[in-house]
Amino acid sequence: MIARARTWFDERSKREKWMILVMLALLGVTIVWAVVLPIDDALSSARRRNADAAVRLAQTRAQVDAVKALRRVRPEPPATPLDALVRESASAAGFALDSVAPDGAKLRVHLNSARGGALLVWIGGLEEQGVIVDQINVTDAGNRNVAADITFRKMAS
Repeated sequence: MIARARTWFDERSKREKWMILVMLALLGVTIVWAVVLPIDDALSSARRRNADAAVRLAQTRAQVDAVKALRRVRPEPPATPLDALVRESASAAGFALDSVAPDGAKLRVHLNSARGGALLVWIGGLEEQGVIVDQINVTDAGNRNVAADITFRKMAS
C-alpha cells in the first residue's frame, strides 16, 4: 500500500508534489485544530468537573457524618414542661416573648423584635436541651432586628 502511494507520488510533477505536501500539511493542521484541540479541552474540562465533584462528594460525606454524629449524641427530651422551658431560656437569653400559645404537643411563640444572631444562638441552646423548632417564620423588623413566629416541640426519643 505504501509502495503504491510512493509510486503514485513519484509520478507527479514537482508542482503537483508541492501542492500535495501543502495540502497534507493543511490537513494535519485542520485535524489538530478541529479534532485534537477540542478533545483535549473536553478532557481537561471533564477532569476539572470530576475534581470538583470529588470535593463536593467529600464535603457531603463529611456533612452526613456530622449529622449522624449529632443523631447519636442527641439529648433526651426534657422532663420540664415545654412552655416553662422555653420561657425560662428566653428570659435567660434576654428575650421578651410577645405571645406564647400551647398547640397540643407544640408551643407557638412570637417575638416582635430580636437580633438575628442572638435568636439563632437561643434556638441552638434549646436544641441542646431537647427542644427543636418545628416551624419558623422570620421577617425583617427593621433597625437590624427580626420578628419571628416559632413553633417548638420536644425532641422525639
